[in-house]
Amino acid sequence: QVQLVEAGGGLVQAGGSPRLSCSASVRTFSSASMGWFRQAPGKERELVAQITSGGSTNYADSVKGRFAISRDNAEKTMYLQMNSLKPEDTAVYYCAAKPDWTRHWPYWGQGTQVTVSS
Repeated sequence: QVQLVEAGGGLVQAGGSPRLSCSASVRTFSSASMGWFRQAPGKERELVAQITSGGSTNYADSVKGRFAISRDNAEKTMYLQMNSLKPEDTAVYYCAAKPDWTRHWPYWGQGTQVTVSS
């Protein structure tokens, strides 16, 4: 049973720099790709950032240069450092995990709300 638990959301002022974390209870964390998704009201869920087991990363264009994804395999934790937040970053942020070789994300956290006030 894979469990992903997000933390670090809340109300943040525009320009703020919160950090989200995702703790995973999975034996094979070090061999999994991890990702952060977000869903804003009335919008589809979108991939914000992902990191492979080897540490390769990619980001949505809207967050490039502002967000940074990282992982600590020893702690089985993934992070999303968010900088220069904008009101349009307001969304529920979800942690997700998958095997490196698949496109499907089978494992999801329950999400954490990030609200950016202007």
